[in-house]
Amino acid sequence: MDVRFCRIIFALYSLIRKYGAWLVIPAMLGGAAFLADSVLTPAVSISSAVEGLKTLPALEHLFTENKDLTMMITAVIIVILFAVQSRGTESIGKVFGSVVMVWFAFLAIVGVVAIGNDWSVLAALNPYYGIKFLFSPNNATGLALMGTVFLSTTGAEALYSDMGHVGRGNIYFTWPFIKVALVLNYFGQGAWMLRNQNNPELADAEGINPFFQMMDPNVRYVAVVLSVTAGIIASQALITGAFTMVSEATGLNWMPHLQVCYPARTRGQLYIPVVNVVLCVATLAVLLLFRDSEHISAAYGLALTITMITTTILLGIYLWHRSNKFGAVVFTIVFLAIQVLFFAASMAKFLHGGWFTLLLTLAILMIMYTWNEGTKLERSQRRHMMPKDFLPALDKLHGDSRIHRFADNIVYLTSDPDLKRLDTDIFFSIFADHPKRARAWWAVAVETTDEPFTREYSVESFGTDYLFRVRIRLGFKVSQSIPAYLHQIMHDLEKTGELPNQQSIYPKLDADPGIGTIRYVVIHKALMPESKVSGRGALSLQIKYAIRRVAGSPVKWFGLAPYNPLVEVQPLFVFTRRPPRLTRVASQAPKREG
Repeated sequence: MDVRFCRIIFALYSLIRKYGAWLVIPAMLGGAAFLADSVLTPAVSISSAVEGLKTLPALEHLFTENKDLTMMITAVIIVILFAVQSRGTESIGKVFGSVVMVWFAFLAIVGVVAIGNDWSVLAALNPYYGIKFLFSPNNATGLALMGTVFLSTTGAEALYSDMGHVGRGNIYFTWPFIKVALVLNYFGQGAWMLRNQNNPELADAEGINPFFQMMDPNVRYVAVVLSVTAGIIASQALITGAFTMVSEATGLNWMPHLQVCYPARTRGQLYIPVVNVVLCVATLAVLLLFRDSEHISAAYGLALTITMITTTILLGIYLWHRSNKFGAVVFTIVFLAIQVLFFAASMAKFLHGGWFTLLLTLAILMIMYTWNEGTKLERSQRRHMMPKDFLPALDKLHGDSRIHRFADNIVYLTSDPDLKRLDTDIFFSIFADHPKRARAWWAVAVETTDEPFTREYSVESFGTDYLFRVRIRLGFKVSQSIPAYLHQIMHDLEKTGELPNQQSIYPKLDADPGIGTIRYVVIHKALMPESKVSGRGALSLQIKYAIRRVAGSPVKWFGLAPYNPLVEVQPLFVFTRRPPRLTRVASQAPKREG
């Protein structure tokens, strides 16, 4: 499986971001649009399949009496679909492959049978008729017709976004079969419509679905089962694709660090609990807002056109710098012309549901933008100290018996993997207010590798027996319970003599008498009133910190909650605004009355 290309738009951005800071705009916009599409796809795919139940003669009266029955069934399926995400899709994926093959074979067969009713539909293979109809007076919808045509392409982006599951070779091998099956089925629906265009029984019918209507009533039972299953599979592709996109956005510092689980043995298959809950709630909200697939379809497709346009722009820049410039220009112009046409056609549905897609896209874009801006502001003031700057003070504090020990071991978590330096924030934390004296200070960085079961660490002690910079490298399938690994590291260092022997006199939570008391410290940054930051920068930081409170904390990610960690808030001083200087005046005796 090709994990590297499972998030095309972010992969492209990573390759070309050195060519211009402005490239972050199309990359973020495309990613936000894809995530918005991940909300709409489960709703429209599953609801359109469930609506096939209304065409079954035995169940027709039930749906006539209860108009919301299809919506209720769809909601139940959606909840179940999101509920099983934590179990992974590796074993289910094996069944999915067989089901998809049967599904597309079924599409081809029923399409061929329906084409037999009116072979003249095959004339539509000539694009002349399509172009002629687009500009003819009989086309009452005008350019908006292309928005409907575009819906036939919406599955392609899902495949590539979920390449961590699907695999590049599988797409190349099966695409011809998929293409033929879809074309045959669409032509079958067209043949049925040609044959029944003057059918008086259908003149006043509402909600006619040519896909189900072109089949024999007995065949529709099989069609409903297969279509619901296929809708779930299509939704699964977008859901797992969304997990991957969010994970990559986190790596680019466009989204907060979230708890990521890997139910399977490959890193391309992941699960993010917070994203799963948000997607589930948002999908149900879409279903309740639009109620049926016909109205959801009005919002569907617009986000995908945005994703395709932004991907084309990024790919054009990549080709310009890596290959023939003339070819890059031709490629970009041709594809953008087609995609902009589809975008304009999709915008015709703005008032009918497209507004929701744009609103959702802008909300996700705001999260990405503000998180990125806030991170850049924080990093602009991040400082590091070299050993010659921090060792003298730490050595003096370590030997100062007048100050009681805060703990035997004080452990700081840091995102800096460089073992030859120390975060200034950690240094300030140790010496701020009452100095935190300890037998040993630890600054621990955690890295996640692309291998599933990596377990290794590196240590730098700076020639001391009281300060340790630790880098722990863990595979993506390995639990990130830092306390357990840190105990092992401490015991290893005691055996080598690098860490003096520690004995715990009193009972501790970890029940390890060979190690002294441990206190974990997590440092958070905060915007202070006296911080001199632009209005836009301050807003970005405030939104980022609000998102961080909802997204979770390293305390939970690294299993620190049972150890009562100390969470410190340090001010974020980008530039310090000096208060106006006071003027001292002579004191005056109070006046006596009377």
